[in-house]
Amino acid sequence: MPEAPDQNPMMSGFSVAENNKKKLDFIEDVTSNPDQIQQQVLSEILSRNANVEYLMRHGLNGHTDRDTFKKTLPVISYEDILPDITRIANGDTSPILCSRPISEFLTSSGTSAGERKMMPTIEEELGRRSLLYSLLMPVMSQFVPGLDKGKGMYFLFIKCESKTPGGLPARPVLTSYYKSSHFMDRPYDPYTNYTSPNEAILCPDSYQSMYSQMLCGLCQHNEVLRVGAVFASGFIRAIRFLEKHWALLCHDIRTGTLNSLITDQGVREAVMRILKPDPKLAEFVESECKKGSWQGIITRLWPNTKYVDVIVTGTMSQYIPTLDYYSNGLPLVCTMYASSECYFGVNLNPLCKPSDVSYTLIPTMAYFEFLPVHRNDSLSNSIAVPVSLNEKEQHELVDLAHVKHGQEYELVVTTYAGLYRYRVGDVLRVAGFKNKAPQFNFICRKNVVLSIDSDKTDEVELQAAVMSAVGHLEPFGASLTEYTSYADTSSIPGHYVLYWELSHNRSIPIPPSVFEDCCLTVEESLNSVYRQHRAYEAIGPLEIRIVQGGTFDKLMDYAISLGASINQYKTPRCVKFAPIVELLNSRMESSFFSPKCPKFTAAAAPHSQWSTDN
Repeated sequence: MPEAPDQNPMMSGFSVAENNKKKLDFIEDVTSNPDQIQQQVLSEILSRNANVEYLMRHGLNGHTDRDTFKKTLPVISYEDILPDITRIANGDTSPILCSRPISEFLTSSGTSAGERKMMPTIEEELGRRSLLYSLLMPVMSQFVPGLDKGKGMYFLFIKCESKTPGGLPARPVLTSYYKSSHFMDRPYDPYTNYTSPNEAILCPDSYQSMYSQMLCGLCQHNEVLRVGAVFASGFIRAIRFLEKHWALLCHDIRTGTLNSLITDQGVREAVMRILKPDPKLAEFVESECKKGSWQGIITRLWPNTKYVDVIVTGTMSQYIPTLDYYSNGLPLVCTMYASSECYFGVNLNPLCKPSDVSYTLIPTMAYFEFLPVHRNDSLSNSIAVPVSLNEKEQHELVDLAHVKHGQEYELVVTTYAGLYRYRVGDVLRVAGFKNKAPQFNFICRKNVVLSIDSDKTDEVELQAAVMSAVGHLEPFGASLTEYTSYADTSSIPGHYVLYWELSHNRSIPIPPSVFEDCCLTVEESLNSVYRQHRAYEAIGPLEIRIVQGGTFDKLMDYAISLGASINQYKTPRCVKFAPIVELLNSRMESSFFSPKCPKFTAAAAPHSQWSTDN
């Protein structure tokens, strides 16, 4: 395999330009022969883990070739290995999944059912994650030169970790990385020169962390060349924090003193190394924040910013208009694709439109397979991903080098840390190729759907329907801040419920009929199966429940209290967990129903003969 480039080149005396070339050469090498590298990766994973219990249980018997691997090992989901994970969590140190010691569990950000998954990992995986991070800025430097001459203002957070009964840490993947020596003890690198001190990032109190990071970002505003967070929603949360607390921040800048609410001593000391009395800066920030409009606030307060680095693919795309508003249309950059299970790849064209973002999977990270997925029919256009695979479907998986342009696949990984043919749950579409390596659009998470009967509405379809409906609000100066959905089956027939939080100055009242039009527009935008069920009263009228401002912040706070990470949190687009539904309902201001059935003709139904069966 191509040798991974030095991840700390400044320690080896390389210039920035030399380092960038080494990293870009590595990308060229691994994308020029991905199939051979993938075979080597699989052989290495299987040979080092030949004697682990899981592989022996399935009868692999030390084989390391691809054909035997595929014939012998099943494609699995989390529930299939949960008993093994539970044993490891409870303290069983025998080689169950991996020959290397499990160093910790990486927790997912949560599901619509309010549960977290725990992914086993090993110490060396931190090196692979660091490698992927080290590729991002050399790629970016091809498009935006001079980024080594300033700083990045990134809002990064950790979550307090827990311990399993066996004593292993259980924490989100980014918390693991930020607490590791790879991040905390990183040598000087102009590309990892951030406005936020480590102490502020590592503060477990989210308010103190956010306040301190924002304050440090304002103090160094002329040095900032790029801004960002992990997800678009997290960055917008930071800007709204500034909207609420700019007066306190300006006081601290003016006086050179730190607010007494910041009680973490390490954070106070770190911030005070940056904070100096600066009445002129305080006056500037105050004058900008006092203005009636916050349009372009990013470029007004941080005038040298070149781009906003956040994830805006998938359901994060709904935040693009808000980011454009705050940034005056700065480029929105998605740099990498990763999950708790594995870090996958990078965006080699980072200044592309958000709708065109594609990720090149790096073949050395893990062994990748792809399960073809299909739209149910041309009318519903919803994604069909089987929950469990039959023998025929098990054999349909294809390798990284053999995917087809335009086809959609579910990602399946085999990792160095002990996941074998594991279904990640992401649906990807092949967008093109870098040399011989495919590039993928992220489409959605699988099976995040609303369903009352045999209808299925995935998150992509729901997002499009909601976006079609919110146009009714624009003449009234209102916009959608956040939303989620719920399949309410407490009455018969059941119906879809959308929870909407709005931004509205209330100077122009919104008539109830407008919200009813929104309900109907959503329904008209959904697939023919849904509309058929509505026509035959198998599904009741869609309902929109307007919730109080700040409701989705409360929802995030609740998720964090259950163990989600502020850094990884994404608003769930469908909720099922009873306490979450109760929280949303408790903050409902008003409710509206679709006034009539959406348009539907039996001739347009994919299986119209079913409706006439008696």
